Amino acid sequence: MPNVYESMSAAELDQALADLQKQADAIAAQKLSLDMARGKPSSEQTALSKPMLDLVNSSTPLVDGKGIVDNYGTPEGLPSARRLAGEILGVPADKVVVSGSSSLNLMHDLVARAFTNGVAGQKPFYQQGQVKWLCPAPGYDRHFRVTEDLGIQNVVVPMHEDGPDMDMVQELVESDPTVKGIWCVPKYANPTGVTYSDEVVRRFAALKPAAPDFRIYWDNAYCVHYFGEKDDELLNIFDAVKEAGGSQLVYEFGSTAKVTFPGSGIAFVAADEEDIKAVKAAFAVERVSAEKFSQLAHVLFLKDLDGVKAHMKKHAAVVAPRFALVEQKLTDGLADLGIASWSHPHGGYFVSFDGPEGSAKRIVKLMADLGVKLTPAGATYPGGRDPKDSNIRIAPTYPSIEDLGAALDVFVVAVKLVSAELAREARA
Repeated sequence: MPNVYESMSAAELDQALADLQKQADAIAAQKLSLDMARGKPSSEQTALSKPMLDLVNSSTPLVDGKGIVDNYGTPEGLPSARRLAGEILGVPADKVVVSGSSSLNLMHDLVARAFTNGVAGQKPFYQQGQVKWLCPAPGYDRHFRVTEDLGIQNVVVPMHEDGPDMDMVQELVESDPTVKGIWCVPKYANPTGVTYSDEVVRRFAALKPAAPDFRIYWDNAYCVHYFGEKDDELLNIFDAVKEAGGSQLVYEFGSTAKVTFPGSGIAFVAADEEDIKAVKAAFAVERVSAEKFSQLAHVLFLKDLDGVKAHMKKHAAVVAPRFALVEQKLTDGLADLGIASWSHPHGGYFVSFDGPEGSAKRIVKLMADLGVKLTPAGATYPGGRDPKDSNIRIAPTYPSIEDLGAALDVFVVAVKLVSAELAREARA
């Protein structure tokens, strides 16, 4: 579809710009203060888990099989918590370690451990010279910051509708021994909402890395976070690796951060037999014991995978109308103008939006000027460098439905105004 502003006559474009500027001025006069910057659960969502706070008290038995809750021990996590985490990820409990409340923290720990101590008997990264990490983008900014902070070179891999560009991934992983890892959000990816196809998962599983210390960081953060009519199906990566005859290829991560309470959930990592032994040994140096009261409370509250799914249906009832509102506002305001495209996810926490090339930073700044905070432009690319300056991550979960509607109305005006300005500048 042609860009409507580029198709206008000079007089028509001047009039459109004047009308849009008038709308922007009226919005500015409202002195809005709205936040759509991060993918946080709303207070309605966190309230769903408040009953969990009543389940561990002075009369609660503080034992869990062979695990003692009120003393040191079981640094790999309570048996019941490992069972629950295993059910969520689809792996045996003995292949899971449950520790802390942040899966990002576990990812950082393992990358840092590789940097200082090495992986699978190989030299530490810091002794190997240049180290590279593959970063499917648009992607998760906090992933990119972990490797960037350690001085690792982030390499952009384009995202497609079925997952990362696997031709590029395979070429780099199998030909370059300096490539040591890849970040993946395989289900309802941040921010595109893409779920990796079976073919993509199988191609990951069949990789023959040039580096023996290469690992796939499989961040399955949104594996239970669907709100559409039907949940996407993601092929189990460990099953696929086994079918391909491989091993020691994947670390899989998850947490209940957006299931119960952000910052106060439980986090877990899974790996095959040899890798999980190494993970346990590494974490045993850092931790005498896991934080087990939270683990016990989560097991008492969620119980099992069926309990998790039932709880997530309550989340979906809160989240789905917000994503429907995003779709409605963007469709009504922008669909027929030829200036934008966006994702249509069935789950997760984000909508990935693309405006005209060169527009994202200007749209985000204009939104801030009009009283609406967005994720910084470029955040979905390593180093904040979006080569087209077009991608914006929309996070609709945290605002109230009323505030979200108001923020989206502002967003539509901002996209139109910046697009029209770019069209006029192109003629100058």
